[in-house]
Amino acid sequence: MGGEPGRSGVLLYDKPAGVTSHDIVAQVRSERGIKKVGHAGTLDPFATGLLLILLGRATRLQRYLMGLPKTYLATARLGWRSSTGDPDGELTETGVIPGRLELPTGVIRQRVPMTSAVHVDGERLYRKAHRGEEVKRPEREVEIHRAELLSSDGERARYEIECSSGTYVRTLIETIGDAYCEELRRTAIGPLGIERAGETVEAAEALSFMPEVGLDEGQADAISHGRAIEAKSEERRAEPVALIFAGKLVAVARPDDNLLRPEVVLG
Repeated sequence: MGGEPGRSGVLLYDKPAGVTSHDIVAQVRSERGIKKVGHAGTLDPFATGLLLILLGRATRLQRYLMGLPKTYLATARLGWRSSTGDPDGELTETGVIPGRLELPTGVIRQRVPMTSAVHVDGERLYRKAHRGEEVKRPEREVEIHRAELLSSDGERARYEIECSSGTYVRTLIETIGDAYCEELRRTAIGPLGIERAGETVEAAEALSFMPEVGLDEGQADAISHGRAIEAKSEERRAEPVALIFAGKLVAVARPDDNLLRPEVVLG
């Protein structure tokens, strides 16, 4: 990716509690003087941890990063209920401690919370919730790859959870009974971990989970102008591929018959 260092790429940001993902995007935009700034997956205001902040031309990669699996550390407050499943809701102490603390794994269905940003009838659910409206919420299928109980002291249970994109961890916590998600920290998105917070990685590294195809100079020039190139037999997959020239991501392409057709061009 061309341009000045730090003005394009993927910034690994450790979000604190009490601010929205939109707040962080606005802050980074102001601090770095970059017009195009976005993110690849929100965190609720109470949650902390890894946000992928997309800078400059890397905003074009959002669709590929949004679907990556996530890893979280979650603390469940036992014997309590929350109207929103998190500490920002109306809290009620029940004193009923769940008898089993195991969380479900595998493919499950979740009903989207009223506090989510999902659109229903052309409006985000949380806006309806703020007005006190209750509507039929859609369900979605998600996958819980791992849900490990790390510790429990009778008042709180702590988990490490690996799950598919789109999973509502606070809804997952509620499956054990009288409990809500008191703390939530995202520690990884795909291959990128919170231990690298503060770094800005180049697009090629951010998409390291994709199959790569190396280009020669002529192919890189063609792709950078939006033209398709011939695909080798081993490159004719259904999934998108990262096209690399001189260690840089030139484009993301999708195989189409015997060709690699660029979907997103970076340079």
